[in-house]
This record gives sequence, structure tokens and C-alpha cells, in this order.
Amino acid sequence: MPKKAIIPAGTSTPIAPFVPGSMADNILYVSGTLPFDENNDVVHVGDAEAQTRHVLETIKSVIQEAGGTMEDVTFNSIFITDWDDYAAVNKVYAEYFPGEKPARYCIKVGLVKPEALIEIASTAHIG
Repeated sequence: MPKKAIIPAGTSTPIAPFVPGSMADNILYVSGTLPFDENNDVVHVGDAEAQTRHVLETIKSVIQEAGGTMEDVTFNSIFITDWDDYAAVNKVYAEYFPGEKPARYCIKVGLVKPEALIEIASTAHIG
């Protein structure tokens, strides 16, 4: 099964050995996406709502680079560091998935950088 790396223009060098997205058989797997800027520094420190928006915009850019839209997302894995941020995350999440929602799960974890409050990995079926 051939696969293709999906790397939007302007993507920074990852902090580990991975690509932003990988496509095979019209299925796009978007890597765990953190609220990082072009230097891999955390943006919007302390603001779960803004970090969630940043993460979802980054995911959206990967999906668009692969030829899809957010409506093509079928599954999200959501990782948060504090349950107190759950409502803020869901508020922004609902803006990006206003119609039929993708399947998902959400767990509380420690993330690779302590200032990051959220990470999301997505799966989309495109084409």
C-alpha cells in the first residue's frame, strides 16, 4: 500500500521523526497536533480555547493540503492536560464540527511541553 506524506507549505521541522499527515487509500492520518508556532514554541499559553483553535486550524491546513475539508474528518483523538479545560475545548471543537460530529475520545495526559494544554490527532476519509 503506497503512502504519501502530507506537509503544508510553511510547516516547521517537527520535534520528533514524523510528518504532519500521511495518506494511504484515501485515508488521511493527521499526526498529534500541538499548539506550536513555526519555532515549535507553545502559543496562547494558559488559554485552552485559543490553543484548541490553533490546533484545529493546523489540522485543517493538513486536511486541505490533502484535498479535503473538515467535513471529511471521521475520528479525533483528543488529549488534554486538565479537565477544567474540557468545556473550552468543546466550545471551539463545536465551531469546527457544526454538523454531524466525528467519532472521538478525550483523555487527560501530560504533553510533550508543559505549556501545551491540548493535542489532537485526526483521521479523515478524502475523495
